[in-house]
Amino acid sequence: MNSDIGRFSTAPGDTETPIERPAEEQKPPDLVYGSTEEFLHEQLLPTYVRDVDGRAAKWCAEWYFHPEAVSRVEALWRAWEHLRLDGATGISVWWKDHADHHMSVLLDPRGPFYKCDIKTHRNPEHLEPKKAPEGWFPDVRTQGT
Repeated sequence: MNSDIGRFSTAPGDTETPIERPAEEQKPPDLVYGSTEEFLHEQLLPTYVRDVDGRAAKWCAEWYFHPEAVSRVEALWRAWEHLRLDGATGISVWWKDHADHHMSVLLDPRGPFYKCDIKTHRNPEHLEPKKAPEGWFPDVRTQGT
């Protein structure tokens, strides 16, 4: 005897449940962009348009020589790839929490490109901190073993 429940029906012997695959067998979603650079050129810069005049905003044509910039653009790419899958508010969250924040830092005239201009790269001065005295910052990976 069949019993109809909405548009689903059950018949004797239809007790098979969907097989759940172990996490290691689940394929992650395909990426839209294959690299940080592709994301920057194909998505980020074409949509995040600003007047980069050197006074209110700065950019370096050789942005990839700036470790902070590379890290921030990669963070933007990875967050975009993840949040694009949320069809409700994902892209809004990406703009608000990621793009606006990181791009404000990157484009800031006192940011990572402070010595550069749109056409000329100049190596940034890196902070050269002294090492703290021995024992001030113990390696937590080795504690308790």
